[in-house]
Amino acid sequence: MGRYNSTTNQYLQLVDQLVDRYNIPNDIIYALLEYVKALYRSDIENKYRAPMFWIGMYIALASLVCILAMVADLIHGFRWRKLWFPSKYFRMNAAFLVIIFVAMKLPVDLSDVAPGDLDQAGKLGSMAFMCTMMANLLPCLATMDSHALLSNIIALCVLVITLVVNICIQIQTGVVSYREDMSVIQIMSPKYDVKPPGISKHWDTILATIYVALLVVLLILHVCSSFAILKAKKIMERRYRQGHHIASKDIQQSPGELLKVEQIQKYVSNHWIMAGSGSPEFVAAFFCTTSASGVICVLVVVLHALNMSWTTKALLEDTNYSDYSWSMIVILIVQSIGVVIGTFAPVSRCFATLSSKVMSFKIIINHFKVFEVESYWTQKLRDWKRASIRLPFRNHKLKVVIENLKRLSLIICIEFQEGVVVVCKIIALIPLSIMMCALGCMKLGQKTDNLERDKDLRPYVLQLEDEMELAERTLEGLSKSVKHLIHKGERSQPNNLMKLVEKSTSGFQGVQKFDNMDHEVPSLLSKEEYQDCWSLPIVTLTTIAFSLPKIEKKEVDGLLQSVREGLAYVRLVEENLNATDHHYVRIQELAETLWQEVDVCHKWLGYKLQDTGFHENRAGQIVEWFSDTAKSIVYSEDISKDNIGRLNDDSIHSSICANSMYRITKTILLTYQTIIDDNVSQKKLFDDLASMISDIMASCLTNLPQVITVKCHTNVVEKREESVKDAAVLLGETTQIIKTLLDRGIPCMNPGDLPFIHKWRACLGDP
Repeated sequence: MGRYNSTTNQYLQLVDQLVDRYNIPNDIIYALLEYVKALYRSDIENKYRAPMFWIGMYIALASLVCILAMVADLIHGFRWRKLWFPSKYFRMNAAFLVIIFVAMKLPVDLSDVAPGDLDQAGKLGSMAFMCTMMANLLPCLATMDSHALLSNIIALCVLVITLVVNICIQIQTGVVSYREDMSVIQIMSPKYDVKPPGISKHWDTILATIYVALLVVLLILHVCSSFAILKAKKIMERRYRQGHHIASKDIQQSPGELLKVEQIQKYVSNHWIMAGSGSPEFVAAFFCTTSASGVICVLVVVLHALNMSWTTKALLEDTNYSDYSWSMIVILIVQSIGVVIGTFAPVSRCFATLSSKVMSFKIIINHFKVFEVESYWTQKLRDWKRASIRLPFRNHKLKVVIENLKRLSLIICIEFQEGVVVVCKIIALIPLSIMMCALGCMKLGQKTDNLERDKDLRPYVLQLEDEMELAERTLEGLSKSVKHLIHKGERSQPNNLMKLVEKSTSGFQGVQKFDNMDHEVPSLLSKEEYQDCWSLPIVTLTTIAFSLPKIEKKEVDGLLQSVREGLAYVRLVEENLNATDHHYVRIQELAETLWQEVDVCHKWLGYKLQDTGFHENRAGQIVEWFSDTAKSIVYSEDISKDNIGRLNDDSIHSSICANSMYRITKTILLTYQTIIDDNVSQKKLFDDLASMISDIMASCLTNLPQVITVKCHTNVVEKREESVKDAAVLLGETTQIIKTLLDRGIPCMNPGDLPFIHKWRACLGDP
């Protein structure tokens, strides 16, 4: 009997006692033993339910992840004064869709009978939580390109339809409103008229049905918004190009001149206004579907509050039990918090977007007088309707039938889309009426109309609808935010780099002096293909300076810190202005790898810098050691063109870096003819190296205005706002550097030649 579970063993012992005490016929004994199977199955089911507690905690954890992401979006919105709360963290992607599916296990699970009030409340609470999450995900559709939008909408449809179908099955089978304890009492004792102490099963069914309807409506809003987003982006992109063309007229750079800081600031501000007002999420926040989702969230909160009030009463009466143990309480509490938090952003979005527009009762009356559906809502469907389908067969009649079916289907979809928009506009009257009453009571509408408009920024405001003008306070908020970004950058200015740039007083001659060799050392790349980059000579010169042991540690550390700060901006120049050639990009990557070795490991191609053997050496001996070591590294590899394809990355890295070192050290030895006799001290060499580094760095940083203007403009609309934000911060960080370089002046070079070090060398008289 040890192989059975406790309940089965107890039943078998009871049967044994009956057989021993009474003379029971064999057919009755066999009938009693038939119940062993049912008891054994029950024991096995109880055993399988043991992990349900941890599954419940897993559901609560998944729900908590979604809640934390929504809280992060709220914090981000408040921090940047974006009360339409863009979806920066809680987004519709593969990761969050999986997490949401885990959080929805309770309503999806068809095998869970969920007999208690707590279980029923958990299922209904999960549906309410799903409604609020969908409302929060609606604006993030605008941040996706067409391919990502299609795949994520399909995934959301699969998730929501699965959820809805499973809930409908549970409504039909009575699982949603099942009460095991009361069912047993009524079956065993039908003469007792006992009312269930918990939630009414009819209320469970009604509430579940309402949630199903809301989930379907929210899914329709997502699909309808997706069609509008595709066309709205094209409209906003066309208006952005017009604004960019206007802004670019005042930013043309002349040969031998740098853009002034005031010009750059104006350019950044104009593009920030365009990026902010034309942000896809900002535009999507003004959709009537977004307002409708906010109203739905309010309804969900009311229904969930009623559900929780009855659940709390049932919990106090201690009539509930759950297979999930007390983890069901954790799920219910966490998801209830999620319903409240998840409602805040969609509701706030309604009122924030309404207050962001200049409104009058006349405009509102005209807008809702005839519920016109803007073209961008149905344009994509109309395009599909006009397009022909390429079919793989030649049967003309079948083609005609398919084409007619397609046109009929799309006509129905267009009519349905228009109907959805009209209904959403009617629903949007609710928050609109509240907003207008609030504005009327507070007399803010008249104050807004009397505000003086900023004529300089107004042309750069991008609007989807011409009749709804951006409010002055919203425009002012955008203007203040870009100033805040610039000030933020000013608080993080690279002071050490500034000191290094100020030391460059030789008219950028260091760009020419660091490499004056007539004959080039053989390298992996031909002379026609190889072009030096900014960062490699800076790293090479810094390596030599760092290896001089008789220099005070304070001076060496100061130079390293300056180069460390400067290389961050040098990489921005290289990545944004001259990263079009594959070989050039590879040299930049090698320079970055070499710098990490020098800066972090204090090594150069595996050789320890400031080795004890250097302490007694003269400056000339140290330079000669680098020259001889570099030469041996270059010639240790077979660099013939026939063998290039067989060289590994380490060989390429070592050869190119050693080639740069050899040329620079040979130049130093040729420049100082008496360096071997130690007529040139280590301090003199260190100062000259620092001067060359300063000149190269300063020459490279003359491209910062171009970098800032390039970062302001990007063709990827989803990345535009973040790119302009980086440009504003970069402007604040480098304002003093740009002013210093403006005072110094630059060679009379074509602006298109400034990003390339070899063109600087040619201009400065490279032999």
